[in-house]
Amino acid sequence: MIAEIIEWIVSTVGSLGYPGIFILMLLESSFVPFPSEVIMIPAGYLASKGEMHILVVVLCGVFGSLFGALINYYLAVWLGRPFLLHYGKYVMFNEIHLQKMEIFFQRHGHISTFTGRLIPMVRQYISIPAGLARMKIAMFCFYTSLGAGIWVVILTLLGYFIGENEALIKEYLRDIIAVLFVCCVIGVGIYWQVQRRSNGASS
Repeated sequence: MIAEIIEWIVSTVGSLGYPGIFILMLLESSFVPFPSEVIMIPAGYLASKGEMHILVVVLCGVFGSLFGALINYYLAVWLGRPFLLHYGKYVMFNEIHLQKMEIFFQRHGHISTFTGRLIPMVRQYISIPAGLARMKIAMFCFYTSLGAGIWVVILTLLGYFIGENEALIKEYLRDIIAVLFVCCVIGVGIYWQVQRRSNGASS
């Protein structure tokens, strides 16, 4: 069912070109469980054929991700936890997901908004605990754009250089996700140490 929905959205909105990339990435970054791989990799492949400009493709992907994240952020700010839990079940979002996101956000602080954008099944929802915690919007936009930018560039370049080889894309994508996860763990560890030393020096 989801595969059919994805195919329909890609064929329908994808025909819009750059606005299609923006809209699809906005959907992917909000409540809709929609994989960014089926958007940015084909867009990168089209860029390699000269049908799109790779820089514009990346910018559309990043801004789409940011606007989708802002939707989740403000839904959390304006509607609150009970509303999100009540209606989240219609888009495969439940209390367990929210609890995991809140724990992740509480443990890792604002940097989780950045690292969360690089982890599958986390990046779509990490904006919600940020909104519930009333994270400063400027900081939220910065970390979200940075994390989304890295992910979008990786997918676009995969499509640009090996867009025709689906098996190779899957292999590289698996390895890249593993490397990104390890980097996120290391980055969070370093962030913790810096914060602890900073707090110790100020006390």
